Amino acid sequence: MDANDSATAALESYILENIPLAGAMGLKVRRYAGDSLEMTAPLAPNTNDKGCAFGGSMASLLTLAGWGLIELGLQAQGLACDIYVGDSQLRYREPVWSELRGVARFAEPHALENLLVALKERGKGRADVVCEIAGGTGPAAVLTARFVAKLRQGP
Repeated sequence: MDANDSATAALESYILENIPLAGAMGLKVRRYAGDSLEMTAPLAPNTNDKGCAFGGSMASLLTLAGWGLIELGLQAQGLACDIYVGDSQLRYREPVWSELRGVARFAEPHALENLLVALKERGKGRADVVCEIAGGTGPAAVLTARFVAKLRQGP
């Protein structure tokens, strides 16, 4: 198991232990590549009255993927931070009739590096992410979000 596999397993355990909704959704952390994070959830526990994916489940999966991307990036630098959603916008483009597969990426190429500089200088910073759920003809849902990170104080 490489460091990324270990990090994704630890992140999944943390999320499932601390966010009950994620367990009910069947969330899995699949792949972390430093600049992207993939999470999935089966369709069955995440359906709406029409039998396609529930919008709230898609929003939750995408938000957790964005948060997780930043969490893993900061952990890799040895930083313990509290991370919050500062602002977000979600666009639904088409229904999802199969497993939800969400991928989060930084909106800018040097977003993590810029966040690290801000944390070092001010103890807080922000990073923008773009998170997408795959659809049949392109992204089925797209979340653009700004996450705020603050260095954790104390032990």
